Amino acid sequence: MTQQRKLVVIAVLPGSRLLTMAGPADVFSFAQSMLGAQKGPHYQSYEVLIAGAVPGNRIPMNSAADLLVTTSLPDIKRPIDTLIITGHNLPEDDADTARFYRWLQRKAPGIRRVAAVCVATYVLAKAGLLRNKRATTHWERYDHFQQTFPDIKVDTTPFYIKDGNIYTAGGVTSGLDLSLAMVEEDYGRDLALQIARKLVIHLKRPGNQKQFGSLLPEYELNSKLVLLLRPWIMEHIAEDLPVERLAAEAHMSARNFARVFLKETGFTPAKFIEKLRVELARNYLENSSLGLEEIALRCGLGGLVSMRRTFLRHLEMSPGTYRSTFRTVLPTD
Repeated sequence: MTQQRKLVVIAVLPGSRLLTMAGPADVFSFAQSMLGAQKGPHYQSYEVLIAGAVPGNRIPMNSAADLLVTTSLPDIKRPIDTLIITGHNLPEDDADTARFYRWLQRKAPGIRRVAAVCVATYVLAKAGLLRNKRATTHWERYDHFQQTFPDIKVDTTPFYIKDGNIYTAGGVTSGLDLSLAMVEEDYGRDLALQIARKLVIHLKRPGNQKQFGSLLPEYELNSKLVLLLRPWIMEHIAEDLPVERLAAEAHMSARNFARVFLKETGFTPAKFIEKLRVELARNYLENSSLGLEEIALRCGLGGLVSMRRTFLRHLEMSPGTYRSTFRTVLPTD
């Protein structure tokens, strides 16, 4: 029996970033050509098709370019193996938009894998495909996404999440991570690793999305208690800062301070101080030539071993790896 190609459809919505579309397209195209070279030119692996979400050939992109496509989702009559959606800017109260969402709701259960890259997670959420599921999106969108869709278990730490036949990827380049993982699911680690090497990227990137954003979002820094105490905390960050000492500085009882602090920030005082120390250490790692041990002591992280454990817990990467990845100054002799 002749094996049928797995049809990978990348559905591009207006406002997409080129890389959210091009990254997955390149991964699956590499897989197709490399499998053909290994198993013979007639081996049926993937077929990649880029389509518009709604009728029309020209899609305005968010990357100083328009994309021309030859087909749209409603025109595809063949079975789709993997559907990857990028972008999310469809006009509200539009007939084509309504038809797209009806198509997605009707077709998704029969598609082996349905995926969204970056803000396209909003599309799956609006279609009701993420209800009571785990999902990720760009780390900057966590608060807005969670408030908009409280029935979805949002986690913007991983680069991608699989829940059933639904896959979601984080920021723009996470589409590459997700696509490589899908190829690995289908054809094994060796092929996925070969593709990663061709693209000069990690098969599995170290760390997670939090390494690119702040551990302390702006709403936490706007807490009245944080605004009051932050200058003093930064002066004493290398010292032991139990809740009793913080409360005394705020002229409050320890119990009341801990209650109010948790209500304003969503963190206990101890967890907030730990995150603040990691943020300060990240700044030193990126912008100074200080040794790791000295940075750990300056930030109150207790030493290199303790700092390493704390970095792995929050960022899933060591301080040394973080420095080599994000350093912005040249080392001095």
